[in-house]
Amino acid sequence: MVIIENKGLIMAASSKVKRIGILTGGGDCPGLNAVIRGVTKPAQDYGMSVLGIIDGFEGLVEGRAKELKNDDVSGILARGGTILGSSNKGDPFHWPIQKDGKIEIANKSEAALRNYQAWNLDALIAIGGDGTMHICKKLGEMGMNMIGVPKTIDNDLEATDLTFGHDSAVYVVAEALDRLHTTASSHHRVIVVEVMGRYAGWIALNGGLAGGADIILIPEIPFSWDRVYDKILKRELMGKKFSLVCVSEGAKPMDGEMVIKGQDIKRHDPVQLGGIGELVAKKIEENTNRETRVTVLGHLQRGGSPTPFDRILSTKFGAFAIQLAANKKFGRMVALKGSDVKNVRIEEAISHQKLVQPDTQAVFAAKAVGISFGE
Repeated sequence: MVIIENKGLIMAASSKVKRIGILTGGGDCPGLNAVIRGVTKPAQDYGMSVLGIIDGFEGLVEGRAKELKNDDVSGILARGGTILGSSNKGDPFHWPIQKDGKIEIANKSEAALRNYQAWNLDALIAIGGDGTMHICKKLGEMGMNMIGVPKTIDNDLEATDLTFGHDSAVYVVAEALDRLHTTASSHHRVIVVEVMGRYAGWIALNGGLAGGADIILIPEIPFSWDRVYDKILKRELMGKKFSLVCVSEGAKPMDGEMVIKGQDIKRHDPVQLGGIGELVAKKIEENTNRETRVTVLGHLQRGGSPTPFDRILSTKFGAFAIQLAANKKFGRMVALKGSDVKNVRIEEAISHQKLVQPDTQAVFAAKAVGISFGE
């Protein structure tokens, strides 16, 4: 047995990985349970026990966890959400504390490390997006053996071709557009659909493309109000007296900024986006005299059962993550490269945010079939 000293804390590292922890960080999405299942079921084949940490990094700091056995993960493949609970306000390095009626930010990473040690964990698998991977990197630098699994409906992690949860979110957007198409056509209306994605436009782009949107507005391509109005009026001249606009929550006009709904200092990124859909609908109605309605999909995009694609990808990710743990490949994140699941350094995973490039093939295809980006 090798003894490792880290910041005054003694850590024991055995020759074999026998006990792993798993948590789900950040916002929920379809496929999380499939990853938990993909990790837990093979664990006994590797001679490992699995500890499920409750409510993400909050549970790691506060010492809340439960043992996971095969029976605990039986039948959860198709279930949305996460059986472990999650939180997007539990960053150990940005921990909110209520004091004298005010919220102060503290560093609780040492508490997280103590619980990691007290539970006798040899490794910790963290499932999450960009924020979770940044936390993984910092905890790894403190001495924890971290493995990341990329999850975000936004699909904004550069080191993986796809994150699970994205396909399910796109399916919700496409289905919503399908349904709104008939009511927009019947009443000769413009209908604006606001979707999630934060600073990346992948959900709006892929959802709008799949759902037949006439206009797609994304953060990476600032739009002109006049071009949006022109597209709607030109469609009417062609006999199409309705239009569907799919707008990402982070979209912004050329002469303006993103619409911010509020600030939440409990989160590492305090900006709360939302409201661009209402603004777009209002401006369209005022400047085209066309009746306009807005639908905000919100958390509908996070809920429900994962698509078959996400079920398969999540299971692959989970099974690969525990294999990385068994082989002591720590500080790595599972990643989809083409059709193969591989691994990359966590540092590589968070070095750049994956944003929509204006020359990407999906943008080209959308323009080819007549979709406007308001340019």
